[in-house]
Amino acid sequence: MLIVTPAVPRTGPVAGILLAISLSHLLNDLMQSLVPAVYPILKAKFALDFGQVGLISLTFYLTASLLQPVVGVITDRRPMPFSLATGMGSTLAGLLLLSVAGSFPMILLAAGLIGLGSAVFHPESSRVARMASGGRHGLAQSVFQVGGNAGSAIGPLLAAFIVVRHGQSSIAWFSAVALLAMGVLTVVGRWYSRRVTERRRTPVAAPAAAPLPRARVAASVAILLTLIFSKYFYMASLSTYYTFYLIDRFGLAIDTAQLLLFVFLGSVAGGTVVGGPLGDRFGRKRVIWVSILGVLPFTLALPHANLLWTAVLTVPIGLILASAFSAILVYAQDMLPGRVGLVGGLFFGFAFGMGGLGAAVLGELADVTSIEHVYALCAYLPAIGLLTAFLPDIRRKAI
Repeated sequence: MLIVTPAVPRTGPVAGILLAISLSHLLNDLMQSLVPAVYPILKAKFALDFGQVGLISLTFYLTASLLQPVVGVITDRRPMPFSLATGMGSTLAGLLLLSVAGSFPMILLAAGLIGLGSAVFHPESSRVARMASGGRHGLAQSVFQVGGNAGSAIGPLLAAFIVVRHGQSSIAWFSAVALLAMGVLTVVGRWYSRRVTERRRTPVAAPAAAPLPRARVAASVAILLTLIFSKYFYMASLSTYYTFYLIDRFGLAIDTAQLLLFVFLGSVAGGTVVGGPLGDRFGRKRVIWVSILGVLPFTLALPHANLLWTAVLTVPIGLILASAFSAILVYAQDMLPGRVGLVGGLFFGFAFGMGGLGAAVLGELADVTSIEHVYALCAYLPAIGLLTAFLPDIRRKAI
């Protein structure tokens, strides 16, 4: 079934704002990625088991996931341009607390504060990216997302060279990154505020009705969220436990394992670049098909690979799997016009929640079995991508 929605007039993307929001995403996710990157240090220092490590991730991700849809709904009704910079203050507080935390509860509180900053950042920044897209929504979301993926890749690398060598207290050095992000987001907030004022002064047409019946929209959203589940449960196995897997199975040092994590996360950043533009050109559903189901042969091979092929296989896994999110997000926004904040909050929040739940569940499973067993089991998750067959085709009319 092909549903065609009206085209959005294209005035050209606002490049400066897209780059600014992408940079702020880089800085935001760089700081967030420090949390899993320092797990080996925290595990050794506080004698944590894998279940406790998973609980740290669960605290961070659930704080972000539960609040993001709430933030999205509120800002759909009442835009808050400067909430971006304000929310970054919570991330700053979380980093400072994590650098001096002397107990497991303090670590959990620090993770929660960083998660709160994420909850404020993602729905509104995704809205800004769409506002600055000039109609090229897939491209704009990819530019926005690649900043976050780049930050997620750089964070573990910096952790390997700074935090691993200088200890937990050196996390405080990254407060400078938070201050820089607050400055960039203040500039973005001013532009956003001007756009809100212009829209209030200029009469605009009401948002188009959803291109599908409500029941079909609900079913499609459920399928998309299931695909997010498969993607982020698998991503949790790599982003949270990949360093432990490399250390346990191949006997690597922590800093070497962090470098290989950087390789994987770098491939994720690369995949994000192409996902949105390909969705603009060829359709979101085709990109979702390839990005979820197409990664299956590589994930099935990974648990049986030696060290060299483990490092090699994580590159196509990251490239292919990462191309999904921008396509899924814009697909959902096309189905629910006028609900950009809700869609951003729901999908970013659910992604964070599944990452956190995956980290916690897989951590407990690793304690009961082994980290190798976790990777063998997770290899089958991309097969859930077969559900893409039940999604309708949604394309925009040519201008």
